[in-house]
Amino acid sequence: MSKVQRIAVIGAGAFGTALAAVIAQTGKAKALLIGRDPSVMADIAASQAHEAALPGIRLPEGLSFSARAQDVASADIVLFAMPSQAQVSAAETYGPHLQSGVPVVICAKGIEKQSSRLLTDVLEASLPDHPVAMLSGPGFAADIAKGLPTAMAIAAQDLAMAEHLAKAISGQTFRLYASDDRIGVQLGGALKNVLAIACGIVEGMGLGDSARAALIARGLAEMSRLVDAMGGRGDTVRGLSGLGDLVLTATSHQSRNLRFGVALGRGDAVSAQGGALVEGAFAAAVAARLAEGLQIEMPITQAVAAIIEGRLDIPTAIAQLMSRPITTE
Repeated sequence: MSKVQRIAVIGAGAFGTALAAVIAQTGKAKALLIGRDPSVMADIAASQAHEAALPGIRLPEGLSFSARAQDVASADIVLFAMPSQAQVSAAETYGPHLQSGVPVVICAKGIEKQSSRLLTDVLEASLPDHPVAMLSGPGFAADIAKGLPTAMAIAAQDLAMAEHLAKAISGQTFRLYASDDRIGVQLGGALKNVLAIACGIVEGMGLGDSARAALIARGLAEMSRLVDAMGGRGDTVRGLSGLGDLVLTATSHQSRNLRFGVALGRGDAVSAQGGALVEGAFAAAVAARLAEGLQIEMPITQAVAAIIEGRLDIPTAIAQLMSRPITTE
């Protein structure tokens, strides 16, 4: 594989900006951050900061900025850092400008709501001439941008491609581990958001840390079952993109999914109405449908989906979970 000279990150939210910053800090390749709003990108370039997304963090001098879709044509690797439900429209906008065969890395944690398909399948249909990889794992944008030690997983269909991407993107404080299990890596990233909502409900209801620990452990078993049923390797979710990400998201209030769950547990209807902005809210409904279609048991995921959709109240959901038949672990 040829030397990587430029990496473009599309999506100037907190996570996309942080990824572009850490790539620029490595100095191995030129880094370009592409956003939609020309005035916003001009302001970021002028101030060398993105206060709306990463307050108080100065961006590296080597990072370039653009709002022009055609500028992605100079990139040897392209990261799609927009939300999961915006990936297809981004492919339609930027796809015509990509160099032939340039790998595209999905940096969103979710499953497409409308089709219930994995994001790699969705993007491969939209960008058939490009290898599609998935980046996922425990990493908050502010931590990454500040240069705090972070490790994540990157998965491609071909392990050699995953290793190539890991080496090109990794730096002194940002380490990627290569995998060829795209199914496991992206389901781990999607489902941990659902379980973070569940852990937030536990916190909001004041049910204690023992209940949170039980949810994390049993939720991990649910993730493993779905990964196996969809053709991935269940063991993958015991790594960074599953267990690692789940522990972080289910315990830190930097997580929007956890905060949303806390609001649900406290009966905060205003925050509940904002659930459409939380990727775990999308993923819960999709994962519940997948579990039903594949005939596998995912009681926590199904309960979260029912609560968000208003079909089940929280006390009843807890009672149902605690009254399930006693089984072996």
